[in-house]
Amino acid sequence: MSRLPVALRMEMLLQRRYKFLHAAAFSALLWIAVLLPVPPETRAILEPYIVFGDLGIVGFFFIAAAVFFEKDERTLGALANSPLRFREYLVAKLITLSGLSVLLSVLVATATRGLDYHLPLLVLGSALGALPMLVAGFCSALPFASAGDWFLLGMVPLTVLMAPVFHYAGVFEWPVFYLLPTQGPLQLIGASFGQNGISGPQLAYAVAYPLLFSAACLPLARRMFVRHALSGAGVAA
Repeated sequence: MSRLPVALRMEMLLQRRYKFLHAAAFSALLWIAVLLPVPPETRAILEPYIVFGDLGIVGFFFIAAAVFFEKDERTLGALANSPLRFREYLVAKLITLSGLSVLLSVLVATATRGLDYHLPLLVLGSALGALPMLVAGFCSALPFASAGDWFLLGMVPLTVLMAPVFHYAGVFEWPVFYLLPTQGPLQLIGASFGQNGISGPQLAYAVAYPLLFSAACLPLARRMFVRHALSGAGVAA
């Protein structure tokens, strides 16, 4: 049996144990409660920002929390002596948590506007936006012993990844924002709610860049994992 399906099942069990699903449901209900009383024209403006912001909560904070839970329970060291490879361990986290991000985005959008949105674009934008958040949250948490030590410095990469909201809102229309891997996914999310169009080249950029960025960060994530989580114990490639 392939190790990845086993890792996925294990990851889903751990997320239930850490109450991630409860926290995600609370987040969705909170955003729905905020959006429903708002007039439809204002709600249409707010929805892309709320969906994008929720990717930061689920993507960045949840995976960092998972790292700290696993450090506290001393389960990370067992990975070095198991058949599970690091890339399978991390990919399982990326798949399950990006899937949770997509689910929340669809729930919020459906609860607030029915089916009056472009589902494929919302799913694509949410999944691609979650990936850089997840990788950054994972790497940023590894050097720290506790969430308290991590929190302030951890806000730095999150702030950078959330910065495209300023470009999307027209506050700073600088081309430099296109260097951030969350710029394209935010455009996709906005397009899913009919706020902007998306051309062929924009779609290609929005899909390819977050994937390439996340893939390029994986070797760094592995090195940091071995150094900070396993204390040099080593892990299969």
